[in-house]
Amino acid sequence: MRVLTKALVGATTAVGIAVGGLATAGTATAAPAPVQQQVGGADAVTPLAVNNLGLNTARAKNWQCWLRLVGFDPGAIDGQLGTGSWKAAQRHFNHLGYNAGAVDGIVGTSTIRALQAYLNSYGAHLVVDGVAGSATRTAFWNFNGSGC
Repeated sequence: MRVLTKALVGATTAVGIAVGGLATAGTATAAPAPVQQQVGGADAVTPLAVNNLGLNTARAKNWQCWLRLVGFDPGAIDGQLGTGSWKAAQRHFNHLGYNAGAVDGIVGTSTIRALQAYLNSYGAHLVVDGVAGSATRTAFWNFNGSGC
């Protein structure tokens, strides 16, 4: 009986070391608790709340001020380019014929293309590809260098 007990304790110790380290040797091992997943409703996926496309707060305020100056109200001039600011920009781009698509405040490919075409009208020389790469961000930064 003593030999059987030693063999059982030895096997349990080996399993404990293999599964969880020396601290769990000789104790029962349990499966980890299941990870709880959050379940959301239809509004669980939302667009990025603020997308300044590389602008700091001061330059984002300049963009918002510019939008207001040309007749497209972005809401608060707060330096945070949220959906209100981008809806104003989309309305402005669409008004000029740059086809920003739906006025939804989401900075997607169509909005970036319209922004690129708009910046090109001010001499940016961007490829209008809908990708907010470094050249587009730099041109947007430069466009917003001065306040209203």
